[in-house]
Amino acid sequence: MVNPTKVADPDHLRRTLHEGLRRAGWPQPTWYETTAEDPGRGQARRAVADGAELVFACGGDGTVTAVVTALAGTGVALAVLPAGTGNLLAANLGLGNDPATGLEVALEGGRRRIDVGAIDDRCFVVMAGMGFDAQMLEDTSEKAKKRIGWLAYLGGAAKHLLDRPMRVRIRLDGGPPMPRRPAAVIVGNVGRLQGGVRLLSKAEPDDGKLNVAILSPTNLAHWAALVWAVLSRRERVPLMETYTAQRVEIYSNRARARQLDGDTIAPGKVMKIHVRPKALLLCVPQPDADPDLAYDADAAARRAEPVREAAEEKA
Repeated sequence: MVNPTKVADPDHLRRTLHEGLRRAGWPQPTWYETTAEDPGRGQARRAVADGAELVFACGGDGTVTAVVTALAGTGVALAVLPAGTGNLLAANLGLGNDPATGLEVALEGGRRRIDVGAIDDRCFVVMAGMGFDAQMLEDTSEKAKKRIGWLAYLGGAAKHLLDRPMRVRIRLDGGPPMPRRPAAVIVGNVGRLQGGVRLLSKAEPDDGKLNVAILSPTNLAHWAALVWAVLSRRERVPLMETYTAQRVEIYSNRARARQLDGDTIAPGKVMKIHVRPKALLLCVPQPDADPDLAYDADAAARRAEPVREAAEEKA
């Protein structure tokens, strides 16, 4: 599954895939391209119907989220070949921006069943959010992302550090509503953001629960204290409440920016999210031990080097 708008050199990607699979004795892949009308869900469903046992997703966060939605509950494995600038799932797998490393991870055979979050008819594997995080994504320049990568998001963030807080009510597992005035509410399945920043320190991808972070800074000093605590991995982060739940409902007094796994969706007043335990079979680096999913990707990258070189020689 390839998003042609996110891949700088589709021909090189095709050579890398074909060479790596040939060396491993695997059959050559069927090639599906996403479109503006269908970012990957329909193509992934078609691949499942055609008998696929593993689907490679190569694109940005929107492509991966669409493929996850199609594969959740099917037993067909997902392998991530990072492209684009966001790649939240690739970051949690420790894959960097190298498709050859993602291919090597798939060939090594490491598999892990992880939970997915669901909202309406869409799934996510990393984080969903309402408020500041989604506004940051909306206001980050595509040109800047292509030029400097994930650092471009800092510019989008700076535009909203002093925004008025939201008025929301949050219900966890059907409990009483909790009124809050946060900048953002983030619901996560795993904890790592871009740049190696770990926001949700206790998030585990296969515990059948979602982690909820309510961020309530109101000025620059508050933001600085919160960011420093997150970066220094303190156990307690000021102005951030955390909870776990299987069902999370967020109600706002007006429509707010929203996002799933780094891809914005239509603004809305409500987000109703529930967990689907161990619904996704994911290709992960060996050994299968760390809840970050970033197990031994450096070793996978070293093993991918011969495949990458062979693909470049054929170019």
